[in-house]
Amino acid sequence: MGTIGEHAASVSLIDHHVHGFWAADSPDAHDTRFASALLEADTAAVRSLDDGFDTQVGFAVRAHCAPLLGLERHCSATDYLRRRRELGETGVAQALLPAAGVAQWLVDTGFDVGLVSPEELAAVGGGVAHEVVRLEQIAEDAAAASGGYADAFVEILHRRAAGAVATKSILAYRGGFGGDLGDPPPALVELAAQRWRDDGGVRLTDRILLRFGLHRALDLGLPLQFHIGFGDRDADLAASNPLLLTDFLRDSGDTPIMLLHCYPFEREAGYLAQAFGNVHLDGGLAIHHLGARSGAFIARLLEMAPFSKLLYSSDGCGPAEFHHLGAALWRTGIARAVQSFVDADEWSRADAIRVIDMIAHGNARRVYRL
Repeated sequence: MGTIGEHAASVSLIDHHVHGFWAADSPDAHDTRFASALLEADTAAVRSLDDGFDTQVGFAVRAHCAPLLGLERHCSATDYLRRRRELGETGVAQALLPAAGVAQWLVDTGFDVGLVSPEELAAVGGGVAHEVVRLEQIAEDAAAASGGYADAFVEILHRRAAGAVATKSILAYRGGFGGDLGDPPPALVELAAQRWRDDGGVRLTDRILLRFGLHRALDLGLPLQFHIGFGDRDADLAASNPLLLTDFLRDSGDTPIMLLHCYPFEREAGYLAQAFGNVHLDGGLAIHHLGARSGAFIARLLEMAPFSKLLYSSDGCGPAEFHHLGAALWRTGIARAVQSFVDADEWSRADAIRVIDMIAHGNARRVYRL
């Protein structure tokens, strides 16, 4: 490696959107659970373990994670799964997370599927953790509270946000970005809340209440994260194109808007980051799922967006492999991309290293006031 590759390999990271790793082993379905996690879009269990491993992320696991677990690079899927069972989820995390080189983890705590807490994540991975509060979870708590919904939502949001660094919405999973996203009148909010409470107050899909939550998050001024694009099949991919947020962005003021993941809309997100001063983006989740093709994706992220608007994230969730792969593949991909610019005499070496630092930690430290 040259100086750029060496710098990318060792630079400290702020993972600005991540979840915990699995808190407990799955003795009855250990192999199936892991192989299924390799297929993000499919919410059903794999029919065959090969379905998960015969993917870019499956190959990346065997290439980049296997050596840290004491296996040969490109070992068989059978050997890899056997070693995972021997180590257990905590053992795998202890081997992989410190090698990611993350100094700060910004943890979305709204997805409760048997994951460790932010504090436990940082204890294993090193560094410190901060909370990202999910708006739809706040809504569920407000629906369960007594009294007016709007007042309960605002009270819970402010209480939770007092110890958090950002809020996050999964609007992409609850109807998408199309249509009116304006702040609804208070009377409509209470009527919608009563209907939702009467239905049990779980899984928020009511458009009025979703809009209400977004605007109360804007009022806070903390960075507001949006899931964009690629995810499991519960999301409407066509309705999660960030261009559909354009009118909302025009009314978002100075609150930083963070477009997460972005695949296959990374170019659209890059345009929005150039068009709106408060819009930022990352390539988390997509990077580890693209595996050997992640370098091309990282290069596309560098096309349109101002470099001050790009951040690093892994969106690791469940298998600790994802937390590690996000970092390992980003380090390799960013180094190759900027090295090609330097080799073509389009960038200076100093600028290449400066941009790596901006994306790795500098931009996140500024936007989240860390």
